[in-house]
Amino acid sequence: MGELRERFGQHMRLRGFAEKTQESYLRAMLDLVRAYRVSPDQLTNEQIQAHLDRLIRERRLAWSTVNVYFSAYRCFFRELLKRQSTEFFLPPRGRSRKRPMVLDREAVRRILEAPRNLKHRALLTMVYGSGLRVSEVCRLRPHHIESAPDRMMVRVEQAKGHKDRYTILPNRGLELLRQYWRQYRPGPWLFFGYNRAKPMCKQSAQMVYHQACRRAGVANARGIHSLRHAFATHMLEQGVDLFVIKRCLGHTALSTTAVYCHVSAERLRQVRSPADTLGEPG
Repeated sequence: MGELRERFGQHMRLRGFAEKTQESYLRAMLDLVRAYRVSPDQLTNEQIQAHLDRLIRERRLAWSTVNVYFSAYRCFFRELLKRQSTEFFLPPRGRSRKRPMVLDREAVRRILEAPRNLKHRALLTMVYGSGLRVSEVCRLRPHHIESAPDRMMVRVEQAKGHKDRYTILPNRGLELLRQYWRQYRPGPWLFFGYNRAKPMCKQSAQMVYHQACRRAGVANARGIHSLRHAFATHMLEQGVDLFVIKRCLGHTALSTTAVYCHVSAERLRQVRSPADTLGEPG
């Protein structure tokens, strides 16, 4: 792509795109260029749509992956090349309606208690107890933990969408963090990697989670993000207001929070059908 690649990279940086988003969009563009072996500014709208159709029909990419390609091409052709709707148009795609799997409370308890390593136990407890993303827990610093009795909050800085927020600090998490602090004395990063001057990487945190799942005997637990799903759903089941959960999770739209906070099968089993209450006194 040459010069166009440099311009596209600069455009995304000025837009404030996350580094991971920039890499994904560039991969999508390179995939398009390799398919036709011409500069992307020479491609027609029909060629772009045909390539997207191949991703769906032939390569059978996941819904979320195809949406990244759609977004990358809209950004490149509409924003960078300034093509009008008569020259560039992609049909709108909705979001996947696939529901996240939610761990029940007993499974979460076993996972959090499984690690023998105190650092790993504290990390997993913070993910679940504060509803953190894996990138957020890895980048926690000691001063982000506000443990005064009248605060009990965790400050999350520059999270997804470059937003700061506060979420709750669980008593159980604080107790583990204090034990962990006395034993490990972390430096600038609360959960450091092999190099104490750098934060633990997301892949290492995922490994900690999967090892805990195996030790706890919890199968099909997917990724560490399942603990965040469980945080949201269990909060909802406790009667916590959806807007409070939204703020803790750092969501912009309430509809995003609603996807996380679906009702568990256990809760549904406790609900009586209105057909079973007919004839009962009001």
